[in-house]
Amino acid sequence: MTTTNGSSPNGTLVKDTAPQDGKPVVELRGAGKSYGNIRALHGVDLSVRPSQVTCVLGDNGAGKSTLIKIISGLHQHTEGEFLVDGEPVRFSTPREALDKGIATVYQDLATVPLMPVWRNFFLGSEMTKGPWPLRRLDIDRMKKTADEELRNMGIVLDDLDQPIGTLSGGQRQCVAIARAVYFGARVLILDEPTAALGVKQSGVVLKYIAAARDRGLGVIFITHNPHHAYMVGDHFSVLRLGTLELSAARSEITLEELTNHMAGGAELAALKHELAQVRGVDVEELPEESDLQVTPAAGGSSASDATR
Repeated sequence: MTTTNGSSPNGTLVKDTAPQDGKPVVELRGAGKSYGNIRALHGVDLSVRPSQVTCVLGDNGAGKSTLIKIISGLHQHTEGEFLVDGEPVRFSTPREALDKGIATVYQDLATVPLMPVWRNFFLGSEMTKGPWPLRRLDIDRMKKTADEELRNMGIVLDDLDQPIGTLSGGQRQCVAIARAVYFGARVLILDEPTAALGVKQSGVVLKYIAAARDRGLGVIFITHNPHHAYMVGDHFSVLRLGTLELSAARSEITLEELTNHMAGGAELAALKHELAQVRGVDVEELPEESDLQVTPAAGGSSASDATR
């Protein structure tokens, strides 16, 4: 349950997530990807709407990386449909995805640690001044713009000339998010942004994920941490072995249910009667299969429908 002031009884950072009428910016319909005889992803439905955080969860090998590569333009899907603004697309390069407003922030952040913060903010898209062939970097304008954009996201840095490698992991993530917002991202894909961070720095990143959503972006938050996802998520999709195990809106699932799905609760529930035969195994706390049935969101699949 969320409250209108942006907090919930368990202290999460979400806003009131009533259903919105906005059409999806990015949509996958039965999408999949095969590498030769290996099917890495199959039958995935996903909708990303403005001002919403769509959390994609899954363990290692679940298909999260393949999903990112399809949406970001690194790889092309081999089955199903991929739509942007309702139109079918098939990106050949990440630049084509970026031109459509789809930006990806990977774990390595694509930054140069020894370069200043302002230079990393404009890396590859530097502002210049003067006539050609005497054109040169417009350093003052880049510093001013970087400072303004970071402050718009609530990020205040005392020295933009400091190497970005001196910032904490959470601060570097936030600079990368602000950079993507400034360069016109409408959909922001975040690849495990809190994976290598401590509790405090993870909280900082989650705060700016919520800030990006509040600025109207559709956010795809890739994570294996259901607690982090539940703090900011509006919709949750759980991948398992390349298929969609769960698709549910926030109002349709609790944190406990989401955690059970992430932990393989469906398999444990199915095996509960067999585990009961093993000496020393306490099955009383394991979920029943009926406890894991979640009403899917529109266009999504329930655990029983999606598991194959």
